[in-house]
Amino acid sequence: MLRWPVDPVSAVSVRSLPDPGPTPVVYEMKWDGFRAIIWRTSDGVRIQSRQGTDLTCYFPDLTNPLATALPPKVVIDGELLACDVERGRCSFSLLQRRLTAGRRIAEVAGKYPAHLVAFDILRDGRGTELLDQPLSVRRAKLERMLRAAPPQLVICPQTTDHAVAQGWLQDLAVAGVEGVVIKQVSDRYRPGAKSWTKARARDTTEYVIGGVTGTLQHPTALLLGRFDDAGMLRYTGRTHPIRPEHRRDLAPALRGLPFSGPHAGHPWPSPLPAAWTRPRFVSPGEV
Repeated sequence: MLRWPVDPVSAVSVRSLPDPGPTPVVYEMKWDGFRAIIWRTSDGVRIQSRQGTDLTCYFPDLTNPLATALPPKVVIDGELLACDVERGRCSFSLLQRRLTAGRRIAEVAGKYPAHLVAFDILRDGRGTELLDQPLSVRRAKLERMLRAAPPQLVICPQTTDHAVAQGWLQDLAVAGVEGVVIKQVSDRYRPGAKSWTKARARDTTEYVIGGVTGTLQHPTALLLGRFDDAGMLRYTGRTHPIRPEHRRDLAPALRGLPFSGPHAGHPWPSPLPAAWTRPRFVSPGEV
């Protein structure tokens, strides 16, 4: 029997969208938000986080729309989003702001309204659990139920077209779409299982090498930055550990660029066992 809290299905990450195989799959947008299980009770709505905590009090702007749209006993799975209208994208930080708003939660919710993107249904309005039904059946029930839903509650875009999903990865990261989730059409909903696959949208850009961990002769990771409008090199992150064969290639180039000038008050991590370099080399990177 389905009881609060339910452990939602999760996904295994892959670096790129897999080629189509013999098993029918669907592709859904992966959003940059809070995973949420919505429980429609006899007297309202409860919002459960991925970890099983109660988020209801942080989303006062959603409780009435959800209670209106969902029949009692319904349980759905989805993603909570908050949109930054000025930047034209979903913002994870705006969701986090709700968690520390305290008495200002109504003000924050009014300024940055939340939405729920629903992608699965675990129990219908008759109280029938749907965990053993295939995804295709659950999706059809969800679409019928949300046909006249308010604008705060939308259904997650879905496609069977691999090319369309690839386009989402390439074009929609700027809008806050985190990637694409791949699901088998015949899959049942198995709480706690990693039965989905997700490919993240990756943005390739260029970074300046400002230092290394280890030494210039034996670098173990690169410290990367970007120049701001004032011409200051600002730290953005470090690479994964450098493979030994790549260390041998990098060392001769970096050895000629030691930097021992003043760097007190630098914006880079401290303390940090690093060797500094003059910012001459640019490295492509994915974020």
